[in-house]
Amino acid sequence: MAKQKVSYICSECGHVYPKWVGRCTECGEWNTVTEQEETPRAHVKSGRTLKPKTLGEISVKDDVRFKTGSGELDRVLGGGLVAGSLVLLSGDPGIGKSTLLLQICSFLDKTGKILYVSGEESERQIKLRADRLGVTGDNLWLLSDNDCEAINASIIEEKPDVVIIDSIQTMQITDISSAQGSITQVRECTSVFMQTAKKYGIPIIIVGHVNKDGGIAGPKVLEHIVDTVLTFEGDKQLSYRILRAVKNRFGSTNELGVFRMTDKGLEEVANPSEMLLSGRPSGISGISVLCTVEGSRPLLSEVQSLVTKTGFGNPRRSADGFDYNRLCLILAVLEKRTGYLFGQFDVYVNITGGMRLTEPAADAAVALSLFSGLCDRVLPEDLAVFGEIGLGGELRAVSHASERVRECARLGFKTCILPKSSLSSLDKRDCAGIRVIGAANLTQLFKAAESVTGA
Repeated sequence: MAKQKVSYICSECGHVYPKWVGRCTECGEWNTVTEQEETPRAHVKSGRTLKPKTLGEISVKDDVRFKTGSGELDRVLGGGLVAGSLVLLSGDPGIGKSTLLLQICSFLDKTGKILYVSGEESERQIKLRADRLGVTGDNLWLLSDNDCEAINASIIEEKPDVVIIDSIQTMQITDISSAQGSITQVRECTSVFMQTAKKYGIPIIIVGHVNKDGGIAGPKVLEHIVDTVLTFEGDKQLSYRILRAVKNRFGSTNELGVFRMTDKGLEEVANPSEMLLSGRPSGISGISVLCTVEGSRPLLSEVQSLVTKTGFGNPRRSADGFDYNRLCLILAVLEKRTGYLFGQFDVYVNITGGMRLTEPAADAAVALSLFSGLCDRVLPEDLAVFGEIGLGGELRAVSHASERVRECARLGFKTCILPKSSLSSLDKRDCAGIRVIGAANLTQLFKAAESVTGA
């Protein structure tokens, strides 16, 4: 009897080694390389002859999108579920992944047949959760099993309009000796569902777990196989949840959906700007308002800074929702170009509402917040600001200036400070009801904010 081949695979990145090593040379993680037995497969010639098509022979007129009943989810997906697509939804435990999927089933079953497959819960548990959420429907079919091949055969036989797999880490192929959730099982099970989705044009949503670092558990190839990767973000102690598209072959990856968790499930937040600014304190220094753009949606976010005298030899720097290295860069520019010294102060920056700011347009709001906190000067509540900061202390133009100004005016802000080079892209109609001030550098930014405060 031939000896079964053994390989060693990193559980973080999926890199394969011929022998065990303590540290993965690809991702740098320790003690993540585990032993996996490889199941040999018979090599059989298919006998098929493939005939390629020209680009002009392929028609996209019959491209079908399924509305999910959730405007926020449809926005992130790029307009709805695409027929034959494979969507991966990931997030922390208890963040609301299964709740969201079960809620959209109540809308999808009105137009088609839905198959909800759970490898973690029994049919009775799903029924109890559906009753709590008020989900009903005769076209919602439940299946509680973890045999990937049997589930796939059921999908082919029943031919539902939408399939939900909760979760991919609980699925297994019996011919593979690896345990559930292993790299081999996750990769092969995902490949099986991917082939079925493409062949029969059935959109399949699979739920993925996350590891201790917040990344999607399983091999990196999992994210390459699927068409769309969605992540649920937010603090479980807070009621708001943010849905982002990390990868999307059928739409933008910059779109964002906002939900609020209630005792009856997830509710859409139609006006995220008002939500992010709710509870904003008044008469306190170190608080500024930024207008950022996520995809096609302008959002107003609150930036909070606390600058306090340090009690240590080296001052502390902390950023929540903002890039730490970017914060250090802004502090260095402030000290060099404006003369405001932070070397004897601890600096803490926080973006409220669970938002994570990644675009450079947030620089000006963070810098103004730091200036306000250092000088203990309260900024007007109706003042918004945006712009990118260069190493010379200049404010550089950012995209979507018109949309940002309109959003500020819509929410009742009276003044908006933006890069001077962005003024040329504004229309007079964009500035209706709001005062727009252009600033070429940080010094002009601070003077403009002080003039508004004095007024």
